[in-house]
Amino acid sequence: QLQASGGGLVQAGGSLRLSCTASGLTFSNYVMAWFRQTPGKERDFVAAIAWDPGMTKYPYPNSDEGRFTISRDNAKSTAYLQMNSLKPEDTAVYYCASSLYYSNYATNYDYWGQGTQVTVSS
Repeated sequence: QLQASGGGLVQAGGSLRLSCTASGLTFSNYVMAWFRQTPGKERDFVAAIAWDPGMTKYPYPNSDEGRFTISRDNAKSTAYLQMNSLKPEDTAVYYCASSLYYSNYATNYDYWGQGTQVTVSS
């Protein structure tokens, strides 16, 4: 089970840190990722982090331009998404997901959190 938290309402230029805490799985064995979705659209890949916290991937080309950083704390079974310099177009429901595959495709992810709403006002 994955539990996402940390979303909310923030002004443009602000920051948020999302958290995703896992239970019922051996967290360190799994790749963790964040996706986001707006109404009527598919889930877009935001970031992934492998079993080795030093291995991360972001979309290419990276439209987030380094504003987002994924990290993990295996001791706490938690993954994070630090989001800085937020823009109104970042408004979406953000989902965390886990997989045994180091992938940026949503179809490769087996477990999903419930989503957390991020709203960025202009």
